[in-house]
This record gives sequence, structure tokens and C-alpha cells, in this order.
Amino acid sequence: IVLTDGAKMIVTPTYHVFDLYKVHQGATYLPAELSTRAYAEGDESIPGISASASRRADGTIHVTLCNLDPMRAADLEIAISGGAAGKVQGRVLTAPDMTAHNTFETPDAVQPEAFTGARVAAGGIVATLPPKSVVVLEIRP
Repeated sequence: IVLTDGAKMIVTPTYHVFDLYKVHQGATYLPAELSTRAYAEGDESIPGISASASRRADGTIHVTLCNLDPMRAADLEIAISGGAAGKVQGRVLTAPDMTAHNTFETPDAVQPEAFTGARVAAGGIVATLPPKSVVVLEIRP
């Protein structure tokens, strides 16, 4: 997750994914039901989106999402059982090219950015995930 060359150090996209997911540490797991289209390559297919959710002691819900399709955005709706969303903000990790990576010459080629593709709707969340992306949403009552 970190690359070094003598005194030089850079973080990799894998580090950024770890950083996005650490919001679940120390939080309470929330079961998530997911209905998604499949992403298929040849004879193999997998669910196009994966999701994890947790609630912190202060009531903040975090949802981490991966859109595994490298070509298509994914629209989704998040219903919150036993509560309602008041506001949402997020961060996204993606890149224009599937093989993009950080190097010592371009250490910030792939890094998280603010995610503006989610909004509160009818007490839940609607969002559009970019292709080949990892997103973390912070949902507050």
C-alpha cells in the first residue's frame, strides 16, 4: 500500500481504498441487501456493485460501495430502515484509465476526491457511481 525508494515514499490506490474503508472500524455492522446487475466478462459474471454499511455511536452511517464495471456508471437507491437521511457527503476513488497508478513521478495520479453523485431523496439516498470506482458515503440524520 506504500512504495518507497530511499527517502522517497508514495501511497498507492490500494492505500486509498484502505483509507476509505477505515470508517467501519469500531462501528456497528449494518446488514445491507443489494440487488444489482451483473458485470460479465466472457463466461464469468459477478455482481456489479458491492456494498458494506456501518453505524457509528453518534448515529452517522457509512456506506462503502464499489462499482466493478469498468465501462458503465451504476445508479442506485439506498433505503434506510429505522431512520431517515438528513444529509449525505462522500469521497470517490477512480481514474480515467483502468491501469492508472501512482508513481514517484506522478504520486497523485490516483487519489480520492469529493463525491457529488449522491443526494437525499425521500429519506434515503440516490446516487450514481462512476465506472470502476470506490465510494464512501457519510449519511447523517
